[in-house]
Amino acid sequence: MAPADVSTVELEKEASLKTAESSRPGNVMPQFTVPVDSEHKSKTIRIFSLGQPHMMAFHLSWFAFFITFLATFAPAALLPPIRDNLGATKWDLGNAGVASVCGAVACRMFMGVVLDIIGPRMGTASTLLMVAPAVFCMSLVETAGAFTAVRLFIGCSLCMFVCCSFWVGSMFNVRIVGTANAVAAGWGNMGGGACSLIMPSIYKSITTYGVPGFSAWRFSFFIPGGLFIVVGVVVLMYGVDAPDGDYRDLKASGAMSKGSGNFVRVLKCGVLNYRTWVMAMLYGYSFGVELTVDNVIVYYLYDNFQMDLVTAGAIGGLFGLMNLFSRATGGMLSDLCASRFGMRGRLWVLWILQTLGGVSCLVMGHVDYSEGGTIAAMLIFSIFCQQACGATFGVVPFVSRRAYGVVSGAVGAGGNVGAIITQTIFFLGATYSPVFTTAEGFRWMGVMIMCLTLLLFTMQWPMWGSMLTAGNEEYAEEDYYLQEWTAEEVAQGLHGGSMRFAMESRSQRGVKSTPAGQLSAAAINATTGMSNNEHSVHGAKVNDLKLPTA
Repeated sequence: MAPADVSTVELEKEASLKTAESSRPGNVMPQFTVPVDSEHKSKTIRIFSLGQPHMMAFHLSWFAFFITFLATFAPAALLPPIRDNLGATKWDLGNAGVASVCGAVACRMFMGVVLDIIGPRMGTASTLLMVAPAVFCMSLVETAGAFTAVRLFIGCSLCMFVCCSFWVGSMFNVRIVGTANAVAAGWGNMGGGACSLIMPSIYKSITTYGVPGFSAWRFSFFIPGGLFIVVGVVVLMYGVDAPDGDYRDLKASGAMSKGSGNFVRVLKCGVLNYRTWVMAMLYGYSFGVELTVDNVIVYYLYDNFQMDLVTAGAIGGLFGLMNLFSRATGGMLSDLCASRFGMRGRLWVLWILQTLGGVSCLVMGHVDYSEGGTIAAMLIFSIFCQQACGATFGVVPFVSRRAYGVVSGAVGAGGNVGAIITQTIFFLGATYSPVFTTAEGFRWMGVMIMCLTLLLFTMQWPMWGSMLTAGNEEYAEEDYYLQEWTAEEVAQGLHGGSMRFAMESRSQRGVKSTPAGQLSAAAINATTGMSNNEHSVHGAKVNDLKLPTA
């Protein structure tokens, strides 16, 4: 095709997209501030924009996640004065640290299912407003048991990660979804590092007014508690579920079928896909490890190198603050390699980054005699660990389209389970588990990271292949995502969103990989009448196809 012909085709596609925007039923967001694809997802990330609905959702999601991290790990940042005030032992503090990540396991799984049905706006706002009282209750605890219980309830808010990844994944095109997810989640994760700077500073500021330490740490929790309420209200006022509007309005207008939210079928699509559980285990040893380090790093520096609380908090906070760029670069690397090598590139990037994270964690445990060496190893470890987190969610959106929320919830919960396991085995000092020093815990945690990452070699898609094998040229993306729908649902047109996503997902074959696969008879029937994309079947082009309304 000549260059002039290419330009003509592109102009025709843009014209068809504009027509679709104005004619689509129930389209309550007809005007967009960014270029969009056939699903009305943004093709670009404009960080300094608050344009509706894409960039507003982006900023609301990451900031909501940020403050849940801030509140969850605020007690860890103030452990020395809390320990002295409550008379807590290392065993008590270890239990509280485990509890802080336990609550989110079930909540993340549950939230994944809920988001597929009610949407991310209500999921985000309701989580913040329901957990806010628990944050305020931290100022009332008098015993180690109460401290553990409150940390458990506050930790439930970490299910906000699922809201964040789901919301961002619903707003950005598949070619940049890895980057968008990584930036949003990375900035949210910064709350874990920021609290190590913010909470000791708030505590110290309060004590300068003559407030005793046992009261100052309690007053400090009014800041994150107030933020929960304010941000929850802002999300309700300005958030939008999807590019075309809120789920409630789309279902009422018929633009989104109520039948597409069948709880049992959505759940089965996610939990019966083995890729969901492989990614969950991998995430347990990237994000889960990050949670563990957030819980132990400040008091490790405080006790091992005799630092004062503010200094230990500032240095320990750097581990989380590296999320400002590190998690985002992991998503960018995933998208970059996918643009050339497809899904196989995404898998190799994830394996390399997570393995290097395990190596650097092992090194950090071996340099416990050196303050400078520990800090340097910690920073290198944080970069690789967080890049692996970002690269993980460059893969997750392609596991299931119909059950994207369920898969995100399961993978997110896997992160918390990983944190529970590593903290219990290596940092709790329980009578029923090996007793390690903190440095020894870091060493063995590094070994476990490297071993678990080998699970990536089991990941395979029929049309894209695996890390070591090529994809099947005869298999089409439409067939993979169509298998999540019954014949009756296809007849009702409920599968339209999955088919649009399948067509966009052909980019995961890479520029030097297999050509577009041969559609089965079922897939051809399911896509008959679709538009806004040029459909290729082994070189035969089917143009001007119209998608059923999803």
